[in-house]
Amino acid sequence: MSRIILLSGMVFSYLATSSAMARDPTGKYANSPLASWFAAIHNKIGAYCCKIADGTPIEDGDWDMKKGHYWVRLNLGWQMVPDSALVTEPNKFGKAVVWLYDDLNNTSTQIRCFMPGSGV
Repeated sequence: MSRIILLSGMVFSYLATSSAMARDPTGKYANSPLASWFAAIHNKIGAYCCKIADGTPIEDGDWDMKKGHYWVRLNLGWQMVPDSALVTEPNKFGKAVVWLYDDLNNTSTQIRCFMPGSGV
């Protein structure tokens, strides 16, 4: 029983701090006019996508829409974007952006958020 409580505490601590760990070690995005906008972006289920430093801009040829779903080309090939990961607000950045995270076992990379390009 104590192992379950300890494991639950560790998982809770990880989840509580992982969303706060924005990666901008050099501070190069701190003064960006889009910094506050990026910080407020969230997906369909309300999970924040973090800041621009957490996202990866995607070239036009590396994302697509097929069969009613967005798809992103990652290192392992094309991966379907879960509907819950979609960012539906207008894209002020222009390029498509994907936010990735490793699952709790670090066995696979998941899509936390995806914002399609604006076409500008």
